[in-house]
Amino acid sequence: MGRPQVPIEVDDASGVWSVDGMPMILVPRHFLVDNQLAMETVLGAAKYAELVYEAGHRSAYTWCEQEARTHGLKDVEVFHHYLKRLSQRGWGQFTVESVEPATGRARVYVANSVFVLAHAGAPRRACTMFRGWFAGALEFVGARLGNRVALACEERQCAAEGRQDRCVFETTPKPDH
Repeated sequence: MGRPQVPIEVDDASGVWSVDGMPMILVPRHFLVDNQLAMETVLGAAKYAELVYEAGHRSAYTWCEQEARTHGLKDVEVFHHYLKRLSQRGWGQFTVESVEPATGRARVYVANSVFVLAHAGAPRRACTMFRGWFAGALEFVGARLGNRVALACEERQCAAEGRQDRCVFETTPKPDH
């Protein structure tokens, strides 16, 4: 396929898959999307978005911390590496239009989002899970630069709504910071 491969290691004794020493789980896309829909149905879309934002933020921050150590990545390299790995793992194709690590501002495009592919033509934005990821990854970068600024991330457009061919996300400092 011409794309760089992600190195997967499988422990013979436990069966645990890992990439760069981080445990991984491979699941079919429909499994993840079906769980998203079930949680939104029970909790409501707004509560689901709030919960996955916090969990995703924490996970992205932790992932970036470990990957920076593992690969000796500095500053904004970590953010770019994070988006590259997300792209390589089938979440979508992530492109950074702009990123300002010192201020926490970024604009990221996502084409072929896993959620768009599952919800094409939905009358709503479907990629809410990514919001916390971008904020958490960029907060890690900021913290490494000595800028501990809490960030927010919003999806400005979603391809699932059928009016655009990609999703657009923007991170900014939270208003109270």
